[in-house]
Amino acid sequence: MTPGGRYARSAAHFRALDDEQIACSCHIHVGLPDPRDAVHVSNHLRPWLPTLIAISANSPFRDGKDTGYASWRTTTWGRWPVAGPPPYFESPAHFDDLVDTLTDAEALIDRGGLYWDIRPSHHLPTVEVRVADAALTPDDTVMLASVVRALTATALRSIRAGEAAPRPAPEVLRAACWRAARDGLAGTGIDPLTGHLVAQTALIEKLLHTIAPALRRHDDLDHTREQWQRLRTEGTGADRQRAAHRRRTSTHDVVDHLISATSPR
Repeated sequence: MTPGGRYARSAAHFRALDDEQIACSCHIHVGLPDPRDAVHVSNHLRPWLPTLIAISANSPFRDGKDTGYASWRTTTWGRWPVAGPPPYFESPAHFDDLVDTLTDAEALIDRGGLYWDIRPSHHLPTVEVRVADAALTPDDTVMLASVVRALTATALRSIRAGEAAPRPAPEVLRAACWRAARDGLAGTGIDPLTGHLVAQTALIEKLLHTIAPALRRHDDLDHTREQWQRLRTEGTGADRQRAAHRRRTSTHDVVDHLISATSPR
């Protein structure tokens, strides 16, 4: 535990949740000077959370064993009282009122404990997307950041045009996140807007088509497409970890692979 009063209070309050908290994640901040925009952007980004999980899945092992999940972190993180997909916010005031209610109810010790997959940052003028595993390689991370930035830019255009955010049922969205965490890019995922099973690769193609204009404006389109084709060929970080493990059924080989994937030497 990091020394200091905040983490001591957290350990006393959340007990075994803190004892078992070993997950690593990638937090992506996109600058939004108006904090009200962050709330509205959160509404527009919610339906894409399962797709972001599938792209970034990189935690198949737990205690030296294969969990059967591509992103085991997603399932463990959901145990926190304020975690997972955020609710749909009717307004910035609704967001503030809900956070105050959760704080008064002691489900939060402060705003830093908002562990929703998307949140207005409590200390920076940004919207913060926190749904992803820590990626296997820098290329994986850059692709994910490019996608999140383009999603945010696309959402802002929709907001400025007065377009309402899609409102998938919370139960369906949660199930879609679970399915994406279990299977990653493999097989089928749940489309949060229809509830139907669809090839996960088709859901990602739909995402990339939606944000293509924003990717182009940021000069990210070609690079993101190139990285997506690489992912389709090589698999997610979870797939690559499992491939390393299959050689000799050794978790040591997984660690060696992680080192070689991230170290210049």
